[in-house]
Amino acid sequence: MALALFDLDNTLLAGDSDYLWGCFLSDRGLVDKELYEQANLRFYEQYKQGTLDIHEFLNFALTPLAENDFDRLQAFHVEFMESIHEIMTEAGQARINQHREQGDYIVIITATNSFVTGPIAEAFGVDHLIATEPEIVDGQYTGKVAGTPCFQAGKITKLNEWLEQTGKNLEGSYFYSDSHNDLPLLEQVTHPIAVDPDEQLKAIAQERGWKIETFR
Repeated sequence: MALALFDLDNTLLAGDSDYLWGCFLSDRGLVDKELYEQANLRFYEQYKQGTLDIHEFLNFALTPLAENDFDRLQAFHVEFMESIHEIMTEAGQARINQHREQGDYIVIITATNSFVTGPIAEAFGVDHLIATEPEIVDGQYTGKVAGTPCFQAGKITKLNEWLEQTGKNLEGSYFYSDSHNDLPLLEQVTHPIAVDPDEQLKAIAQERGWKIETFR
């Protein structure tokens, strides 16, 4: 049984769930629309450029979780999932199914927090989700992150913690990603696969002879 690791945003999804959640909050009037949209777009551009300060971003992204009670957030997310179903790629789902038929263990590993991504991982039917974890105290989100953010080299840290807990390993492993931000983990697996890659990752994949695919 090999591990089949998948990035989520702009890989399995034809869009970015973190950015779209911010747009959803803004559209529903749950945050100051003008200020939030400006910040959301700024952080998204920084992510694409590889200059994102993950702690600054998480302070921004997790604050709305702390400002709403858990049940209300869950109800909002059910509505949010309607837009997510529209961008779940058929080819991505097919590749997940292919790995399942091979007997592989399927993991989504994403920088986006687990509140946003948990229901999406369930919709794709994967075995496990590794994500940035929002801190919860007494049943309420605090607006802080618990542990290491699952971003860039932090994905390796989070994955290694899970491997140690489960006894699994990276022998024969796959990792599918679109982003140069995932280069640290792509370099760790047996089969790095660039999916609809950004220009930086595309150049590296071509240089190193990594497989390049599209799920779009």
